[in-house]
Amino acid sequence: QVQLVESGGGLVQAGGSLRLSCAASGRAFSTYGMGWFRQAPGREREFVAAISYNGGNTYYSDSVKGRFTISRDNAKNTVYLQMNSLNPEDTAVYCCAAGLYYGSTEVHGYVSWGQGTQVTVSS
Repeated sequence: QVQLVESGGGLVQAGGSLRLSCAASGRAFSTYGMGWFRQAPGREREFVAAISYNGGNTYYSDSVKGRFTISRDNAKNTVYLQMNSLNPEDTAVYCCAAGLYYGSTEVHGYVSWGQGTQVTVSS
C-alpha cells in the first residue's frame, strides 16, 4: 500500500482558488487510481474527483464539475486538485485516497487514505 500526505489547504475568500497536493510514498503509485473526497462537519464523506492510474480518465462530482481539476504526476508520486471559483459550500476536510486502477467514485474503491487538509471558504 501507499502512504499519503495532503497539503495546500487553508482559508480563502469566496471566488478564490487553492491547489491541493497529495504526496505518496511506497511502491507502485503509478498503478493506483487516485481520488479526492471531502467531509464537512455533520455530513458524510463525499466524492469529489478521481483519476485513473495513468491519468487518462477523470471523474467529478456534479457539485465541482467545471470548477475543480484533478491531475497527477507519476514521476513525482503526486496527485493534485486545482480548485477554482470556491464557495462556502466547499468548506470541508479534503482527503486523498489510493485504490482501484480506474479511479473509483466510491469510498469502498480505495485502500489507502491520507489524514486530510482543511479547506475553509469565507463568504
